[in-house]
Amino acid sequence: MSKDYTLNDGTTLPTIGLGTYSLWGHSGVDAMLAALQEGYRLLDSAVNYENEGAVGRAVRLSGIPREDIRVASKLPGRHHKKSQVSRTIEESLLRTGLDYLDLYLIHWPNPGQGLYLEAWEGMIEARERGLVRSIGVSNFLPDYLDVLIEKTGVTPSVNQIELHPYFNQEEQRTADRNRGILTQAWTPIGKRTALLEEPTIVGIARELGRTPAQVVLRWHSQLGVLPIPKSANAFRRIENLAIEDFVLGAGHMQAIAGLTRPDGRIFDGDPATHEEF
Repeated sequence: MSKDYTLNDGTTLPTIGLGTYSLWGHSGVDAMLAALQEGYRLLDSAVNYENEGAVGRAVRLSGIPREDIRVASKLPGRHHKKSQVSRTIEESLLRTGLDYLDLYLIHWPNPGQGLYLEAWEGMIEARERGLVRSIGVSNFLPDYLDVLIEKTGVTPSVNQIELHPYFNQEEQRTADRNRGILTQAWTPIGKRTALLEEPTIVGIARELGRTPAQVVLRWHSQLGVLPIPKSANAFRRIENLAIEDFVLGAGHMQAIAGLTRPDGRIFDGDPATHEEF
């Protein structure tokens, strides 16, 4: 893989990670352990995924030095009160069996509750306590980012958002970049097969002798976005890592950008209205 990203707080992240949603129990441990052995160094979890224990066990069994692995989790909406944040992260640490987490994100802003600033203040305290190395957000719109920055003086290191060729989030990516925030992509290759059967993607893949998934992940990489594809299939995980030895041309990038559409969300979760606890 290419050189790591350096976040605005000095923490580093690899250029691709493994999404772990639905990787549960012993089978989840086996899949994540295999992924670490295949070369993944970032595991993305969340309290609401209910698999932090499996993530931590995979890390501990891997034999890879802890400092070489990045473990991320996310704060659920039900724990946005400032007094609950550190306790929630402590529970994440107890479940994983790790001494610290590398990255912790506010999972959704839940603007109707009006507590995301309070949650951010709690995240800052947790970082100061050494519970987590880096703090960020997920699914935050530019206005929400500005509230955090203006009220606390602390800029999130990461904003993880739904991002793929059908919904390329150009305005949000620009907003993140202008604030010094790294954009991460969840569902980077979409769900099921629709995106990977898209004629534009398939045509570029054939031209370059690559798979459609590799083309899409390379597109993310060249945008400066960190994709977090998830897969329990070893062949696909290995395939997803192999995106650093080819380049998409300007025409390829433009063609893929042209696939975006106003109704391109795969998950019906507009951060301006969606509430998740």
